[in-house]
Amino acid sequence: MFNGFFGYLIGGAIIGVLARILKPGPENVGMIMTILIGAAGAAIAGALTPGGGAISWVVAIVAAIVLLVVYQRAFKRPGRHDR
Repeated sequence: MFNGFFGYLIGGAIIGVLARILKPGPENVGMIMTILIGAAGAAIAGALTPGGGAISWVVAIVAAIVLLVVYQRAFKRPGRHDR
């Protein structure tokens, strides 16, 4: 989807921020983890949609949202209640 390591970091930042905006609910994820989750979403999209294009961005954002939900559930702080 992107070219090289820095391409995935920059693209991951964009995808991660878009995923945080589109996902409802409170966010307790820092910027570095947002970039890493976005880069992972981009890597997943690159593997699933080798042709690229707009569909790759959609798949990357959806994958990043799923990864964000998984991350938040895996590292939920004890004693805090969802509102």
